[in-house]
Formats: sequence, C-alpha cells, structure tokens
Amino acid sequence: MLNKSTLPVLLLFFCCLTAQAQSAKDFHTWAATPPMGWNSWDCFGPTVTEAEVKANADYMAEHLKAYGWNYIVVDIRWYVQNDKAHGYNEKDPAYVIDEYGRFLPAENRFPSAAGGKGFKLLADYIHSKGLKFGIHIMRGIPVEAVRRNLPVKGTGVTAGDIYSEKDQCRWLKDMYTIVPGKTGAQEYYNSLFELYASWGLDFVKVDDLSSPIYFEQEVEMIRKAIDRTGRKIVLSTSPGETPIAHAAHVQQHANMWRTVGDFWDNWKQLKEHFAVFERWNKWRAPGAYPDGDMLPLGHIGIRAERGDPRMAAFTKDEHYTLMTLWCIFKSPLMFGGHLPDNDPFTLSLLTNRNVLKVLHESTNNKPLFRDEEKAAWVAEERGTGARYLAVFNLAEQQAPVPVDLEALGFASSCEVTDLWSGKALGKFSGAFSPAINPHGAGLYRITGL
Repeated sequence: MLNKSTLPVLLLFFCCLTAQAQSAKDFHTWAATPPMGWNSWDCFGPTVTEAEVKANADYMAEHLKAYGWNYIVVDIRWYVQNDKAHGYNEKDPAYVIDEYGRFLPAENRFPSAAGGKGFKLLADYIHSKGLKFGIHIMRGIPVEAVRRNLPVKGTGVTAGDIYSEKDQCRWLKDMYTIVPGKTGAQEYYNSLFELYASWGLDFVKVDDLSSPIYFEQEVEMIRKAIDRTGRKIVLSTSPGETPIAHAAHVQQHANMWRTVGDFWDNWKQLKEHFAVFERWNKWRAPGAYPDGDMLPLGHIGIRAERGDPRMAAFTKDEHYTLMTLWCIFKSPLMFGGHLPDNDPFTLSLLTNRNVLKVLHESTNNKPLFRDEEKAAWVAEERGTGARYLAVFNLAEQQAPVPVDLEALGFASSCEVTDLWSGKALGKFSGAFSPAINPHGAGLYRITGL
C-alpha cells in the first residue's frame, strides 16, 4: 500500500519518464517523412561557395519544392579558406575559428559570413525561399582549438582539458575526440549548437560519428545539445555502415544514419544496396531512417573527391533502379548533383508524384524475394488495401520478374498501374510478370477488383 510520503516521489518519477518519452517523440516528428534535399559533396567536395549554394537553392525553390524537396546542405570543410578539389588540403589548411574553438565559414568562399555573422545570412536567404538549411560537421573538437588552448564557452576549462588523440578520424585530421564525462565536454557541444541555432540551422550531418567506430556517448552529447537549443535541427549521422549492433541506439537518438560508405555512380555499389537495405529494413521507424547515402545523380564530380566532371554514369535503367529502391525502402533522398545543370530526364526522376508518394506514405515496406538475377519489394498504401510493388532485374539481359499476386493478398483479379509512366496496365490474376530491362526496375500500384 502506498503512503502519503511515497506519492510525491512516484509522481516525480512518472513525470520524468513522460518527459523523456515526449522528448524522443518530439525530435522524431521533425522528420515525419524521409528528408529530401541537396548536398554539395558529390559535385563540389570541400570547396563549395556561397554563390553555388544559392544557385542550387534557387533551382530547388523553383523546380522541386512543390514535390517535397526542401533541404540545402553545405557539406564538409566550409571553414577552410584554401581547400582543394578531388581530395583535401591537409598540408597547410587555413582554418577559420572563433575564440571558443568553434569553426566559422571561410569568408572568401561565403562572403555573407563577414563580421562574425557565420551562416546566418545564407540561412536567411534559404529560408526566404521556403527551404531549410543544413551543414556538415566533424565529430569532436578542432585540433586547432587544442593547439591554441582556446576556452570552452561558459566554463573555466579549455579545449586542452576535454580532448583525446585516441580514435582520431582516420581519413581527415581536423578534429580530436571529445572525452565524455570531462568537465566542459557537454558544454562544448552545447556552445556549438547554440551557435548553429543562432544561424537558423535546420539540419546537421555529423561525420566520423557512426563508422567504423560508433561513438555512443558523443551521439548522446550531440542529441542533448540539439534538444537544449529548442530548435528543430534534424540529426544525420555519418559515415556508414553504422554497426548494426548499435541500430537501436542510433534509432533512438538520430533522425537518419548511414548504411554504407560513400556511394558513387556505379552498378556494383548500387547492387550492394539490396542486401544492405534488407539488413536495415527492420530498424526504420517514423522519424528515424536508415540512409542509403546521397544520390550521385545529375552533374557530379565538378570539384568532388572522386572522378572528373560528368553526368552520372548510371544507365537510364540504373537511374530507375536507384530511385525505385530508395523510395520503396523509404531512405532519405539527398541529391548530389549541381541542380541547375539537370537535364529533363534527371528532373523527371525527382518530380514524379506517384513515385514520391511511395516514399512519403507507404507502410509495412519489406523485401519479397531476391536472388542473383531478380528482386522485389512490397509495401502497403495506407487505408486503401492497395499494394505497392517494386521489381528489379539484376541480370545483364532483359527478363520477366514474375510475382505471385495471391501472395500479395489478391486471390482474384486486380488492376495494375505503372507508377513511373502513370499508365494503367490492365487486369491481372494469378501472376504479374513485367519484362524489365537489364539493371532496371518497375514500380506499380496494385488494387483489387
């Protein structure tokens, strides 16, 4: 039996649990559907400029916003004045950093950052277009902040008190690890996101956070720092593959997380996603999405890490496979090419409302079958009894991809609509066996009669 003295304690306990559950629910609602946007990495590597970012925002606002595309993300090393194309300048990088050890945009690349304004004016410009603004950062504290022994804002400690050289990023040496539990460690992340919130940030991609080592405590510090700002900043972790042993944790703390390393425009890497997406399918939840990485489509490689300037090297059919697989799996869509250079075909891939409805609204998405030559996924249309079917020909020649309609719940006749073309294909019963081009895909809506 409860006595009067224990009731206040129990009420406080349940209030705390409710508050924690509400907090998790709230940040997941910030990405009610898989985020869709543009990222500068595939086309400009670490050298993107303010003018290029604005050009992509202008294009998105005019051509893509009406279809749900709304994030503009400045990728890596926006704080280096003298970075280089097709790699990184690690010989003599000229960092821009403030008195509290926080990187600031390089003014020679982002002129509106002059006078300590950071990304505020660029974010304002993007917001004025009805879009959202994002940046890429690296996990940890800058080596430069440690070298100068800069203070952590609002504390009596310095960068030198909270860092460790252990587990430093293997492929870029800008940062040191922040030691969880050290006085000033959480405060450093707090100061970082206070700054970003003051700029008007809506999205952050944190790199060197989830693979090959999953930094669980730093993920939690970042989550806490974001929530503390009161601003709805979507959290994306990178790179991949995120260790699946940490799937429950990353789902609890992030909005999206990488399932692969950097993905480029070749069939081998695209084909590998079928097994990867099957592995991660059970871990998708509303507001929390396994991320198949950016879409290396359109005009890429301009000043990127890999390859020369080019339109994506995928065949037309491989383009359809990529977009179909990402949508039926409900991966975030982050376009990698320079949007103003899109050709009509590339634009058509991004503006098919029937296909994007699968991304946004489908439920119970799951693989149906896969072997070396073919694969299929299925999903449900909420509230109608209709099914979405995606079929894939992984072989080197055209072939039918037969699907048992009864296994999809259609014991009698049904009608099939091709979502890419919008054409009604007619009535079918027993089996549906569309002929699919090599490396190609089909996406269909099936309804009972």
